[in-house]
Amino acid sequence: MIEQFKQELKAYLEEKLALDNIIIEEPKKGSADLAMPLFAYAKLWQKSPMAVFEQFKVVLDTVEKIEKIEFLNGFLNIYLNRHFFAKPLLETILREGGHYGSQTVGVGETVVMDYSSPNIAKSFGVGHLRSTMIGNAIKNIYKKCGYDVVAVNHLGDWGTQFGKMIVAYELWGNDDEIKQNPIAELQKLYVRFHDAEKEDLTLEDKAREVFKALEEGNETYHRLWQWFKEESLKEFMDMYDLLGVSFDSFNGEAFYNDKMDAVVSELEQKGLLKLDSGATIVELPNDLPPALIKKSDGATLYITRDLAAIMYRHKTYHANRLLYVVGNEQQLHFKQLKAVTDLMGYNFDIEHINFGLVLIDGKKMSTRGGKFKRLEDVIIQAIDDAKQAIVEKNPNLKNQDEVAKAVGVGAIIFNDLKNERHLDVDFNLANMLKFEGMTGPYLQYSSVRIESILKEVELHASLMDTSYLLEDHYFEVIKLLAQFPQVLLRAKENNAPNQVARYITSLAQAFNSFYGKQRLLVEEEGHKQLNMHFIKAIQIVINEGLRILGITALKEM
Repeated sequence: MIEQFKQELKAYLEEKLALDNIIIEEPKKGSADLAMPLFAYAKLWQKSPMAVFEQFKVVLDTVEKIEKIEFLNGFLNIYLNRHFFAKPLLETILREGGHYGSQTVGVGETVVMDYSSPNIAKSFGVGHLRSTMIGNAIKNIYKKCGYDVVAVNHLGDWGTQFGKMIVAYELWGNDDEIKQNPIAELQKLYVRFHDAEKEDLTLEDKAREVFKALEEGNETYHRLWQWFKEESLKEFMDMYDLLGVSFDSFNGEAFYNDKMDAVVSELEQKGLLKLDSGATIVELPNDLPPALIKKSDGATLYITRDLAAIMYRHKTYHANRLLYVVGNEQQLHFKQLKAVTDLMGYNFDIEHINFGLVLIDGKKMSTRGGKFKRLEDVIIQAIDDAKQAIVEKNPNLKNQDEVAKAVGVGAIIFNDLKNERHLDVDFNLANMLKFEGMTGPYLQYSSVRIESILKEVELHASLMDTSYLLEDHYFEVIKLLAQFPQVLLRAKENNAPNQVARYITSLAQAFNSFYGKQRLLVEEEGHKQLNMHFIKAIQIVINEGLRILGITALKEM
């Protein structure tokens, strides 16, 4: 409501004063509700900032929803008439519940999101967490903004790496060991292959030959590949269940094997293909290196497969907007992909949502180098540590295992999403599980704290005395609650779950600060009912923020 008023006030001022792009912002300091910097207008009108203030004041004095304005250090500070905002906002949140903050900007538009996408025959590692959880949160943000979202897990289930896996299996594989622990043993073979090829240079050629035979339909190799994929999916689904993540499609790279010829034919028909030293390329504008469509031996590449995937997704889901949650190192690939589709005459909105690395002790993980942590092992450790902390805090808690799982998994997810996604993230389990500071457990505990207070009182909204909302310590929280819809829009525009994470942390901190100033269970019934409904509204927004991030809100812990 305050945001809507800001937009209405902006339009009103621009019309009355014949100005463009007036800036109205929330001040970072001071008690004012809104502020306008006046320096640009002083320069434009060649007047002092104080003279500009007087000119604005003439217009603003007619606005009923403004209590007063003042001039301070070159800014016009606005104090709102709280009667117009406090009670209506509280009633809106209580009425809409978890739907509060929902937007309609995306209604009627379909977005295809490509994220997680682990490679088969390899364990689901800590390094896969970022794409998975950033993608899941952005999916929830887009849905909250009204979009239809198709979540695609484009599995890495094709390529020369499977030639390497098959060669390693044939050389050193032990069927009994592999059947007992498929993915861990296959991953050991993968690491062993990369160690061995440093000494034996023929191994890489052998792997290429095997993969070529796989592409040509070798039945033995295809059975092995299918087995690797099935075992991988079992482990992946266990991880997705733990993380609370779901997908609409698991069509991986292999799914597009029979769809690439059509793309290559279309590129040829449109005169975009050229031969370069035997390879087939598309030359690109803006100093981009050429897109390699086929190698000299006729083998296709990632970009060919991704082009086929785009065409399939466009035709199947009727989507022009395609989001890829993939690491920073793939930026060139997606620039090339967008450039090729533009040259083909399509106007697809292709966006690369890039992110940094997960570091362990400041170092990058590597599957082939053996520097790798299985996410399942880390999650189990987090759950165990969370349970130990919970038992110490609340030994009589009935559902300790369920709560420990929610706290442990939530801590890992929040640690990832609280950071700007393009930055590297250090994975420190002890810091993630703290119950204070900017952590998942802190947010869950804040919601539980509200829940425990609400249990003390039977709620009756009709008995609320909303006059207390006009007091400073109430209205400061009201202003923060009012920001949630705009936070969601900004998070969508920037593909930035960290903006939601930081917002609900600020809201939890505001609640705890309010709780320190205001006794909630007061004797006067109208005041008490107002307090209970007020903290209920805070809890609604915190819990909805947690849901969007993929974290479970709790009633006890």
